[in-house]
Amino acid sequence: MTRKAFKYRLYPTQPQQKDLERTLSLCRHLYNAALQERRDAYKKAGRTVGFYEQKRYLPEIRAELPEYKHIHSQVLQNVIERVDKAFQGFFRRVKAGQKAGYPRFKGQGRYDSFTFPQAGTTGVKLQEGGKRALLHGIGSVKMKLHRPLEGRLKTATLKREGDDWYIVFVCEVEPQPLPENQEAIGIDMGTNPHFLVTSEGEMVEAPRYFQKAQAKLARTQRSVTKKQRGSNRRRKLKMRLARQHRKIANQRKDFHHKVARRLVNNYGTIVHEDLNILGLARSRTAKGVQDAGWAQFLQILAYKAEEAGRRVVGVDPKHTSQDCPVCGHREKKPLWVREFTCPACGASLHRDVAAAINVLARSGRVPDRRWARTEPSGMGTAWAVP
Repeated sequence: MTRKAFKYRLYPTQPQQKDLERTLSLCRHLYNAALQERRDAYKKAGRTVGFYEQKRYLPEIRAELPEYKHIHSQVLQNVIERVDKAFQGFFRRVKAGQKAGYPRFKGQGRYDSFTFPQAGTTGVKLQEGGKRALLHGIGSVKMKLHRPLEGRLKTATLKREGDDWYIVFVCEVEPQPLPENQEAIGIDMGTNPHFLVTSEGEMVEAPRYFQKAQAKLARTQRSVTKKQRGSNRRRKLKMRLARQHRKIANQRKDFHHKVARRLVNNYGTIVHEDLNILGLARSRTAKGVQDAGWAQFLQILAYKAEEAGRRVVGVDPKHTSQDCPVCGHREKKPLWVREFTCPACGASLHRDVAAAINVLARSGRVPDRRWARTEPSGMGTAWAVP
């Protein structure tokens, strides 16, 4: 069994939206209070407060604070669990010698979801064939079931994105692998003009959603800075700016899903460069790297491949764009040189296609470097083994 998430849009009424906001606010206050208790206990008494100790106080909190009685008990338990996970991550990073990042308090706008951990049993119930969701403490909320829910329901998370509300169901589903496929392909990722180039010569154009919307974002940002802090106009402009950024993120994610799905459907093994994306995101190419969204794409590709029974392999990217895939000759060339002729064997190559072929070869799926160029295809230059 594997776990799969299904995200649906909610359309709450105004009273229901106020209840959702109130629940979210109370969960945020509980999170901050639990974090404060742990900090004070260690600072003043050198004592560590654990998850189960804090969870035992929840009935007392619900008894003394009437507003918490309307929130499902398991939602409050999940808030304490989030605090515990934050500290577990902190101690893990300390032991690993990484940048620790002590858990921080959640300000307004920094806490955007709450979870029903046993939604399949209690707290959440689907109504009218999935057209509505009955939520404990909220009521029956209209839901857009744009695709059927699969498997056995485990958890449900209510999530706020700007002014919109979504519900994310996590279900246990039976894996459905695709038919066996022995085809392998290498991909070389880029930012401009191609998002990726395959070892078969296909070139996928980079959509560059952020770059196209940059002027519009800049105008909205300038308008925000001109408005008085705390004013209603400034608040509305900030919401508009957030919507514009969300649209770009959604466009990019949709593009990643479609490209990843096509690769997974057509190939049994997909080989990519194991890039240091975090380091590249801090370099002079940061804007292009972040606009391309390589990390998100590889994450989507990996889970789609796992679900379909495919393989995704990362290889060392060193010198992949400098080696000739025909004879192996290595020659350093400036990045602006996209087409070149190998001085050793005379092979005329497109730099990105050559890099994709070298990526595939490093996975062990290609026995040697004897690649020959064929006639260009509609999607780019086609390559084949002689």
